[in-house]
Amino acid sequence: MSIDVYISAERIQSRIREMAEEIDRWIGGGEVLCVANLKGSFVFFADLVRCLKSSRLKVDFIATESYVGTQSSGQVRILKDLQQTCRGEKLLVVEDIVDTGLTLSKVLEHFVTMHCPAEMRVATLLDKPSRRKVEMKADFVGFTIEDAFVVGYGLDYNEYYRNLPYIGILRNTEER
Repeated sequence: MSIDVYISAERIQSRIREMAEEIDRWIGGGEVLCVANLKGSFVFFADLVRCLKSSRLKVDFIATESYVGTQSSGQVRILKDLQQTCRGEKLLVVEDIVDTGLTLSKVLEHFVTMHCPAEMRVATLLDKPSRRKVEMKADFVGFTIEDAFVVGYGLDYNEYYRNLPYIGILRNTEER
């Protein structure tokens, strides 16, 4: 296997600062609950919330599972739900990547049904619209990317490569 640098660490950090400004305008000084979808979004989430200016910001986590190796299983399971309430509040859902849209649509449906936020927005580091199976659009997008299997900056291949400071394209996997 080999990894080609696709988006440098410097480009990622610059875009996150820009996204934080966009999100701050939406928050508008009010309260917001920022929710990371674990595990892939944890690095992006940490960098993003540190760039947000709101002093009325809370964080929580949801964990989902939908991938086996390099392929989406098509089945989305919620492994961990929120510990905080967001009923009647602004909710920012933070994703690492929007690919098929199946995971995000399940998460958003779950939040609307079980947690009833007043307003909900989605921030994603990566958007891969060519693979959509469900109509889905994030409100804040870091980068729109080609159809390639990417790792690094929190994204993994069988739990490896999350610690890379950049986004790389994984080449020569046995499943691709």
